[in-house]
Amino acid sequence: MANPITIEALQVIDAINRRGSFAAAADELFKVPSAISYTVQKLEQDLDVTLFNRAGHRAVLTPAGELLLERGRQILEATAELADATRQAATGWETRLSIAVDSIIPLDRVFPLIQAFNQHQSGVEIQLHHEVLMGCWDALTCKRADLAIGASASARPGKSFNTLPLGTHEFIFVTHPDHPLTEASQPLAPETIREYTSVVVRDSSRHLPPRTHGILDRQQRLTVPDIRSKILAQKEGLGVGYLPRAAIRKELASGALVELNTRDAQRPSQIETVAAWRSGSEGRALKWFIRALRKDNAIRGFISGNPEG
Repeated sequence: MANPITIEALQVIDAINRRGSFAAAADELFKVPSAISYTVQKLEQDLDVTLFNRAGHRAVLTPAGELLLERGRQILEATAELADATRQAATGWETRLSIAVDSIIPLDRVFPLIQAFNQHQSGVEIQLHHEVLMGCWDALTCKRADLAIGASASARPGKSFNTLPLGTHEFIFVTHPDHPLTEASQPLAPETIREYTSVVVRDSSRHLPPRTHGILDRQQRLTVPDIRSKILAQKEGLGVGYLPRAAIRKELASGALVELNTRDAQRPSQIETVAAWRSGSEGRALKWFIRALRKDNAIRGFISGNPEG
């Protein structure tokens, strides 16, 4: 007897669970709702189990359905990896390349690399996404990314990664020009800074332990999703904190933010940034980007303060 659990059936169960209904799953999979219902009903009949509780408006998995989906997703992931590996074995090019970029680095500094790579017409799908703090390392560790740009060298989680230096970020303490701290005696003492809200960027790491920089105990916090939001919040006077000089050169020059001196113990160390990838990676696209990063000036220029890159 043929195995009733097919890749198509697993894809249907996965889509229903993620989208919440048979109709929404049909839209995602470009099928009519009746085809989705038939696939589920046939699988239930063949296995002699009930996979979904259909009593409410939202399709909810039964315990048997949860088990099938949990293990089924592992199969779907394995088959996708097999398809990618097969294509790469034939052409040398990956199906896709995921690049995690630390949120300090604007994506427009990465776009020239993408434009140059596209000239090869390799068919590789490039996926760019911003990460925060430990997020780049987490993305590499969990295989959400094949390459990270702007990861902190000191936060490297183990020896199973190769790295390429990109430069060093200098973090400085800044506030809105009308903030009360601008009238305080400098260098600012921790007990003085603690009286005011600190703007904090949420670490995007999902599994590795999150990190923070320059935060005091018992200090009120305003948490934002990325470095751009932190800059905007501090420009609006919503809080204070450390920011990389490279990301706020225009704000410092215009006076929208002002630098204040703090005691050395409260100043984060300068942070060396790197490009990183997992050891043993073989794809042509990854190797191309590594070679390109060795010669790239746009990203290094941003970190060093060269506006032309």
